[in-house]
Amino acid sequence: MLETLIIRNYALIDNVSLRFMPGFTIITGETGAGKSIMLGALSLLLGERAETKAISDKSRKSVIEAVFSHPDPDLEMVFEEHGLDWNPAEILVRREISPSGRSRAFVNDSPVTLPVLTAVTGNLVDIHSQHSNILLSQSSSHLAIIDAFCGNGQMLSEYRADFGKYVTLRAKIRKIRQRLEKNRENRDFIAFQLEQLNKINPKEGELRQIEQEFDMLSDADQIREDLGTAYNQLDGGDNAALGSLTEGLSYLSKVNLSLFDEDGGDDIMRRLENVRIELKDISETVRDYLDRVDSDPGRLAKVTSRMNLLYDAMKRFKVADEDALIELHRELESKLNAIDFGDDDVAGLEQEARVLAKELKSKAEMLTVSRKKGAKEFAVRLVETAIPLGLPNLRFDVELSQGKLTADGQDCMEFVCSFNKNHQMQPMAQVASGGETARLMLSIKSIMAKCMNLPTVIFDEVDTGVSGEIADKMGAMMKRMGVDMQVVSITHLPQVAARGDSHFKVYKTDEEERTVSHVRQLDYEERVAELAGMLSGTEVNEAAMMNARSLLEG
Repeated sequence: MLETLIIRNYALIDNVSLRFMPGFTIITGETGAGKSIMLGALSLLLGERAETKAISDKSRKSVIEAVFSHPDPDLEMVFEEHGLDWNPAEILVRREISPSGRSRAFVNDSPVTLPVLTAVTGNLVDIHSQHSNILLSQSSSHLAIIDAFCGNGQMLSEYRADFGKYVTLRAKIRKIRQRLEKNRENRDFIAFQLEQLNKINPKEGELRQIEQEFDMLSDADQIREDLGTAYNQLDGGDNAALGSLTEGLSYLSKVNLSLFDEDGGDDIMRRLENVRIELKDISETVRDYLDRVDSDPGRLAKVTSRMNLLYDAMKRFKVADEDALIELHRELESKLNAIDFGDDDVAGLEQEARVLAKELKSKAEMLTVSRKKGAKEFAVRLVETAIPLGLPNLRFDVELSQGKLTADGQDCMEFVCSFNKNHQMQPMAQVASGGETARLMLSIKSIMAKCMNLPTVIFDEVDTGVSGEIADKMGAMMKRMGVDMQVVSITHLPQVAARGDSHFKVYKTDEEERTVSHVRQLDYEERVAELAGMLSGTEVNEAAMMNARSLLEG
């Protein structure tokens, strides 16, 4: 249940801290005193959009905070899903709006996104406003009411998961078909391009290799001359470096180098030998290079032709390099295969879609069976609940029809009713007045309270359009609801206000620079005075006070 609500720096409210009790709580106050502001603040905790214009003091942030005690243990799964700390004793929810417009939300002091905030608080409190009465007249909400009454949540969740897969699969098939159709229009051109590339048959690394070979073949004579000269200087000539080094080693070996060095010159001889071996290896490598130089004009012509062919292909197909040309070759092969054999893939996906559609149809029919059974029971219970609220001639039914599969199944639903004898039942939006809609909605909430397992329901002037005995009965109904759950009602009717287990009054005062809303809990005598004012207006006389006491004691 909602235990504590704190509102700071929000619209006309500077700082309000309320502690709610179980049962039936009443909130009263003059029009414009700030009752709707309280609901607006609480709605922010349900994920509603935050606006900076609601911040009264632009130098500090606006904060709305609530504590919900003894949450339903089933809610722990939602906390686990979103990585939130679970406290079985209470849940702390906070929303902060900075003057810059930035909004932040917290659950148990952990920052969360608005969708996560809504997932949590949507299981804690339900705010019913006059706008909700309007929604009751819309057939789109009727299906949700019956599903909640029937307990179809799990079944509907599984159906929607499969429906999402089906929609995704159909979109994939449609996309493939569109691509195939577009490719078929270009098949001849794709086939022509592929034929050209097949003739060229580019290979990975080929161009780099033949460019190197071209460089060698086109300048073979000069390369041979330079390599030959280098080889002669190293090993092949009369004054070659290797021969001179070998001769130097020979002379050194005749000298007693121990006269100059403790190790007898072993180190210098070893180093010179290493140089000789390294120089010998280098000279042999240069000789190998020389042997590999080929000045074959025929080979040069072939290499030149192949290189130019690849260059022309890259230019013709507008690609940057050899790798891109090879990738294009693969893509064209893939496209042509998809055109010629793509229908086989689509056929497989179509079969998969047919199987999924059959499963969807089966689950939709299970939903239909549940809804038909639940709709009959719901209609009976609604009539039984609403007739005592001054609707003695009420007839109510749920019309169910089938259409194409949607995210909600195959069913279309319409609430139809009649409030007068000998009148045909018609859609609720066409026959229900504001007061009648309010009484029906309260009856529905009374029926649904236990089905939805919501710990707290807040009614914002649900009793609009009624008075007298009917108002008293609506108050009694809300009080009965308060036995199983926490019920909060904002009302202008003394008959409803008298039924409350606790009573808060919203009022405003004019300060030096601004008007401020306040909220205080009323004791018994204050409640008597408040009810007397609601009964008689500005002039509160003894008769009104006696009537107020009678209402409270009754």
